[in-house]
Amino acid sequence: MNKQDLNIKELIRIFDKSSMTKLKITEGDFCIDIRKDSSSQIFTNETPQIVQTAAHQAVSVKTQEETPESPKNNLPTFKSPMVGTFYKAPSPGAEAFVKIGSVVKKGQPIAIVEAMKIMNEIDAEFDCRIVDILVEDGQPVEFDMPLFSVEKI
Repeated sequence: MNKQDLNIKELIRIFDKSSMTKLKITEGDFCIDIRKDSSSQIFTNETPQIVQTAAHQAVSVKTQEETPESPKNNLPTFKSPMVGTFYKAPSPGAEAFVKIGSVVKKGQPIAIVEAMKIMNEIDAEFDCRIVDILVEDGQPVEFDMPLFSVEKI
């Protein structure tokens, strides 16, 4: 067993204990994609892949139907699943994932939270319309901090 095998096993152990449902890491020509569902699956691929960021992780956002801190009359909010830095766009100078009034489908990327140099893509948990963006681009965010007020469609 080599050092890389140990690192992958440790990564899988940490992933299993976390609330994340998907994890994809690409480094050079190595790629690992781990997903949780009714039957956990692990995929590795040693062919080059084009990825916008060095490491990319999709994370489902938490929602809460009625939160007292929601500024828009108890609308549902998408909250940050982690501590990090909030970004509206996939890269500097790129168009934002969503704007106020945007209609998004379940699973569609709506933002990125960078944590420990890993870009974590935040996906919509259900079909909705963006009512308000509650944080500024580049702003530090806390775990469970509301990022978007939304209206279910």
